[in-house]
Amino acid sequence: MALPDSLLVIPANSIPATQLRPPTTEEASKLEDRTLISFIYPAQNKELVQQLQDQKATAFAMDCIPRTLSRGQTYDALSSQANITGYRAVIEASNEFGRFFAGQMTAAGKVPPAKVLVVGTGVAGLAAIQTAKNMGAIVRAFDVRPVTKEQVEAMGGQFLEVDYEEDGSGAGGYAKEMSKEWHAAAAQMLSKQCEEVDIVITTAAIPGRKAPLMITKEMVAKMKAGSVTVDLAAETGGNVGTTVKDERIITDNGVTCLGYTDLASRLPTTSSSLYSNNISKFLLSMGPQTTKVKDYLYIDHKDDAVRGMLTVEKGNLMWPAPLPPPPVAKKEEVKVIEPEVIDYRLPYVQGSKQAGYLAAGVLGAGCISPDPAFSAMFTTFALSNIIGVQVVLGVSHALHSPLMAVTNAISGTTALGGMHLLAHSNSASATTLAALATTLSTVNIVGGFIVTKKMLDMFKRPTDPPEYYHLYGIPAAGSMAFYTAGSMSGHVPEIDSAAATLAGLLCIGGIGGLSSQSTARLGAASGQAGVALGVASTLGHLHPDAATTAKIAGLMAIGGAAGKYIGDRVEPTSLPQTVAAFHSLVGVAASAAAVGDFINAPVVSELDKVHLASIYLATVIGSVTCTGSLVAFGKLDGRMGSAPMSHPARDQINLGLGAATLGAGAIVMGGPEFGTGIAALGGALATSGALGWHMTASIGGADMPVVITVLNSYSGWALCAEGFMLDMPIMTTVGALIGCSGAALTKIMCDAMNRDILSVILGGYGTKSSGKGEAMKFEGEVTQTNVDEVCNLLMESQSVIIVPGYGLAVAKGQYPLKDMVDHLQNAGKKVRFGIHPVAGRMPGQLNVLLAEAGVPYDIVEELEEINDDFDETDVCLVIGANDTVNSAAEDDPNSEIAGMPVLRVWNSKQVIVMKRSLAAGYAGVDNPVFLKDNTDMLLGDAKDTCEKLAAGVKALSGK
Repeated sequence: MALPDSLLVIPANSIPATQLRPPTTEEASKLEDRTLISFIYPAQNKELVQQLQDQKATAFAMDCIPRTLSRGQTYDALSSQANITGYRAVIEASNEFGRFFAGQMTAAGKVPPAKVLVVGTGVAGLAAIQTAKNMGAIVRAFDVRPVTKEQVEAMGGQFLEVDYEEDGSGAGGYAKEMSKEWHAAAAQMLSKQCEEVDIVITTAAIPGRKAPLMITKEMVAKMKAGSVTVDLAAETGGNVGTTVKDERIITDNGVTCLGYTDLASRLPTTSSSLYSNNISKFLLSMGPQTTKVKDYLYIDHKDDAVRGMLTVEKGNLMWPAPLPPPPVAKKEEVKVIEPEVIDYRLPYVQGSKQAGYLAAGVLGAGCISPDPAFSAMFTTFALSNIIGVQVVLGVSHALHSPLMAVTNAISGTTALGGMHLLAHSNSASATTLAALATTLSTVNIVGGFIVTKKMLDMFKRPTDPPEYYHLYGIPAAGSMAFYTAGSMSGHVPEIDSAAATLAGLLCIGGIGGLSSQSTARLGAASGQAGVALGVASTLGHLHPDAATTAKIAGLMAIGGAAGKYIGDRVEPTSLPQTVAAFHSLVGVAASAAAVGDFINAPVVSELDKVHLASIYLATVIGSVTCTGSLVAFGKLDGRMGSAPMSHPARDQINLGLGAATLGAGAIVMGGPEFGTGIAALGGALATSGALGWHMTASIGGADMPVVITVLNSYSGWALCAEGFMLDMPIMTTVGALIGCSGAALTKIMCDAMNRDILSVILGGYGTKSSGKGEAMKFEGEVTQTNVDEVCNLLMESQSVIIVPGYGLAVAKGQYPLKDMVDHLQNAGKKVRFGIHPVAGRMPGQLNVLLAEAGVPYDIVEELEEINDDFDETDVCLVIGANDTVNSAAEDDPNSEIAGMPVLRVWNSKQVIVMKRSLAAGYAGVDNPVFLKDNTDMLLGDAKDTCEKLAAGVKALSGK
């Protein structure tokens, strides 16, 4: 049959001879003119090559496979045997070493882990690194090729670098010979390492040359007694000065030096199996199995693998193979980048529209104002909103949870409405409603301030200077005494108004103080003084009789006792549901005071429209706040499922309830007789309550942080409505302050989730960036790890970022986590925390949790501060977080969390995710980060795992 000219025919009956090592002169003679496949090393064995030429033989050198050829890797016997050699080197070292490789903690004492230095990070070196790491050792590695650093670190080793810039990368993936200056710098570094490590494994070799001397006799002399050296380059002279080929020696200082050259043969089954696979796959690539012509092997000179390994062909010297032609340089296409069109006019248009809307709203309010009192109250309301927004936006993110607690406590000024109603009550029903409002409001005041103090105390550090906030009690008591004396004298009638103004300013200061850690506790004291003065000024304004005063005092005492009982027992993990429960009390108090005020009116039909509107709004907003907060409490406390209630007629139900509520409001505003009016008001109370319950139940658990802030805002607006209803500026001021606080936090939460507030409130899902298509399906296998591996990884890293989530709060693992952080910092590691704005179930909850355990707040950073630092981070430890670290937010435009700002943990060199299970997060979206190559899962309870990590890190650090 006709064959191409470029192919040489070898009859199949001339079966190729195969062996591992280069043949001796006698073995080569027996070959005669047949074909040989073996290691030959033609540059070093020129006499053997000449003999094969003289015999007219054909020879393929397994050591000459082009190593940059990707398909040639299956024939690469050098790599397969080097892999075995690297593994066996560690086994031999462990056999000689007198201790555990992994650190051990026993009742009899502590054994530190072995420290292994691998010199040369080729195939054998990497195999040695992996084996030593798997056995629990601390591994350091060194190579002249800086490109191997990433591989070493990906395997958990520490890459050592020489303080001298020179790249040792040579052709074909091998190392090149380095300069004298570099060798001097390297020797200095290796000498220091020899003093510290227990085992040295060297694999450095340059093809065709004597092995470079990396570890001198002087370096070996510095090693500790019982240390071990394993020299994989012993066959070509050795990298260690004390190496004796094929022998085991012990130096005068007790170091065992192994120079074995048969390490691959010490795993005969594996080495034979892999080598036979290399040869068989090489033959299959060139034989009849691919050409389909039986009884013939074809030597194709155009096959890069065959030509590269072909050393002698029928007596003709074919080595070295000609270099392949250089690749044709591709012409780079010049991409025309169209300049981005920026509409500079757009922000001005939007700003002018907002200004127009604001002006129209304010002037419109003036047009419908019935009297000067309303205008004055509206002025107070408008200015309070502006002040509230500015104050709240200045609050530190870490203090958002204390902010929620403070505003919760201050919203208890609904007690002023209950007190007002008690002082003017003319019926048992009005008195009952007033008593309910006063008592529940006081629960909020006392409980809220106790929770605030507990949270702020968590942020205290032992190094903080002493505080003397009790001294502010002097001016507070003095102001109270001055006001009491003035009010009781009857000569200064306007002192009540001045006291109310001062109370409002102090409440504003209570929130403004949360702008920083240094003033936060002063802010809490200011808020407490403001509420106390507000209560006192209301009593002074009302001048109730002794019986009513005693009644108010008794009710507030009961509420205060209940608030203290609740506040003292609140834990950081239950803050979200506690805040939600407190909100419901404010809602009940606002609605009760409003309905009681309507009942208490002498002639309902004569009430002006402002008064009626205020009663209606306070009733409705209070009812929505109450039922919505109760549902939020149930979801956050686990008493209700976190999944949204998906009724097919959800939107129609909401529209129907809303229309019914508005219809009832129209009747109330019509100034009807008492019977019709109270029925309409009761109807509005019921339908708005049902609306609050249904809307909140239709919202998923992942959106609860937003729901809490919205309800916080609602409680403020209910308080504002009471202020208009009772003509009490302090309630309007404080209500606007709280309303703005909740609104500002809501915006922060929505921005952090890339959500639209209307979508959240209406029970929608997805983000503003979510596409309409099907979400991506992420496939892959999860890699699991264990505590020991993670401990070693942490100790070998230099920078660590910990990203906690709600799972840490549920497991109460903050204390052992703090212990682990202390040990890492004592070992010289840089440790920081990255907190997502919606981590946890309410704003700032994780900050409070970490502060409770004593984590310094200066190593706790927000998303914007830390997100760009993951690229330079060795290890990122994700504990109980899921949605906030989900890369689908950036990679999948159709994901339900698309566009949500997330912590880019996957950019770290290694990610360890600690979770109870592989289930999706609160948003129900799969997390592709779990499947990435640099991610390992550490499953288990967060507290238990953190305790084990803390103990393991402590043992490894030796402290």
